[in-house]
Amino acid sequence: MSKEIVLIVEDNLPLREALKEILLYDDYAVMTASNGLEALDKMGITSPDLILSDIAMPHMDGFTFFKTVRARPEWMAIPFVFLTARGEREDIIRGKDLGAEDYLIKPLSQDELLTAVRARLERAHQSRVATLRQAYESSLTVLANAIEVRDSFTQGHVERVVAYSMILATELGLQGRLLDQLRLGAILHDIGKIIVQETILFKEDPLTEQEWQEIQIHSAASADMIRDIDYLAPVIPIVRHHHEQWIGQGYPDGLAGGEIPLLARILAVADSFDAMTTHKPYQAALSLDQAYAEISQKSGDRYDPDVVEAFRRAWRAGRIQTVRVEWEQTPKTP
Repeated sequence: MSKEIVLIVEDNLPLREALKEILLYDDYAVMTASNGLEALDKMGITSPDLILSDIAMPHMDGFTFFKTVRARPEWMAIPFVFLTARGEREDIIRGKDLGAEDYLIKPLSQDELLTAVRARLERAHQSRVATLRQAYESSLTVLANAIEVRDSFTQGHVERVVAYSMILATELGLQGRLLDQLRLGAILHDIGKIIVQETILFKEDPLTEQEWQEIQIHSAASADMIRDIDYLAPVIPIVRHHHEQWIGQGYPDGLAGGEIPLLARILAVADSFDAMTTHKPYQAALSLDQAYAEISQKSGDRYDPDVVEAFRRAWRAGRIQTVRVEWEQTPKTP
């Protein structure tokens, strides 16, 4: 079981290191940053399980950092504890008003720190367990309905896209909750196709403009189908934007470059590669080598160049090819 990750955001280096040593000794994984901007940069790679943040810091103070974290769906549930100087009653009141889970007064003892961290992580765990039960019931209902799409041509698509997505994410150095969010996004990315007519999904002739527009609504529809499930809130941007293109010519919102959520950019490559290598009534499957060349050729055009480079590294290591080979060797349900 992986260690729980605590992010310490504190501009006082001796204090930051002291807090780090206490938490490491208690077997937590620890990330550190000297201000809010540096912390946000690190959270783009690894999502912590709890944040301890000072208030008075250069470049971005604790309050601004807190608001930025809470503005992002994928970070909303991370417990946030303010560190404040003794006697700064106004800071405590403001922190509570903003919605922070707790505050600790500096200087603090080892027992005070560990007690607060353990309590907040335990409450967060209990909350996740309760929410998970409801979320799984709701999402399973959605998936059970989506199964009615009955697309035998894409059997195994979800499993393979999940596998490709995880490979690309680990190549990019992503960890923790980001991997969980991407996995759920890969599972749910096409459930909106339930509302697309079968005659369009399986049409062998070229689609009309109207039929193409109906196909394009599926990603937004997928996002809409899970919008009322709180636990799946971080997944919504992934399923909504996995058909956006790096140069801004995708759908549904025409986002470009860094405007497209990173996890959606990863899913776009994984989904496209599997689609290219799967036979459909209207399109013969490409070989793995042909699909690899197509992904590489469209780097910086349709796909994020960094994600494509991760794809190339995984390809050279044989990890991408292994997914397809193992699937083809797996007994299939008639």
